[in-house]
Amino acid sequence: MKIVILGSGNVASTLAQAFRSYGHTIAQVYSRNKANANALASLLASSSTDKLEQVVTDADIYCICVSDQAISSVVAALPEISQGIVVHCSGATSITVLHRFEHHGVLYPLQSISKAVTKDLTSIPFVVEGNNATTTTQLLNLILPLAPKAFQGDSAQRLALHVAAVFANNFTNLLFQISQNILEEHQLPFDLLRPIILETAQKVQTCLPEAVQTGPAKRGDMQTIETHLNFLSESPHWIKIYQQLTEEILRRRDSE
Repeated sequence: MKIVILGSGNVASTLAQAFRSYGHTIAQVYSRNKANANALASLLASSSTDKLEQVVTDADIYCICVSDQAISSVVAALPEISQGIVVHCSGATSITVLHRFEHHGVLYPLQSISKAVTKDLTSIPFVVEGNNATTTTQLLNLILPLAPKAFQGDSAQRLALHVAAVFANNFTNLLFQISQNILEEHQLPFDLLRPIILETAQKVQTCLPEAVQTGPAKRGDMQTIETHLNFLSESPHWIKIYQQLTEEILRRRDSE
């Protein structure tokens, strides 16, 4: 297929190189930053532009890989495209943002993609949505050879996955940072927590999270919880986080 990449960041770079490695032609790279467009295009033997009105109109796929906030403005500024499929790669943006194009859809990778790290897409689930059955099939045929865990899902399912991923990935990483701060304040290295973090991550690969929940709240150990809250007394913002998460674990424990 002849593919236009709109964007030059992590997702754009990773998908573009994956498509090219499978034999697709990257016809053009767009980025509002001309230097970034040129840099990615040079890796793909492609042309580049920093002007949306100069985007070619005869491609098969137009892959919008920009921030969620920028999708609408890119869609509005693209020229008329009658034959190609226009897709975005956002988890939280509805397919309806692309309604002006006859053929449109979504290719959402459920992964924090980094162009410096992510090379292999085979383990990454992609949520695929098309505005009709034919478009969905075409998009699945495009992505499945690169990402065999791709599956069809609608905008509501994709949003649910995105929210769940924020809890499972972004929020847990923030908790890792707080843990690091607590240890550093007491001259202890974060390395001490790596084994328990790894063990928990490994457990949920084969068990549901509710089956492996541990800790004082799970045990109903209010004395230890109070000791922890006293320890955190000089960090009221962390107390709020601790209390809210503890209350949720207690609520789940009481409902069992």
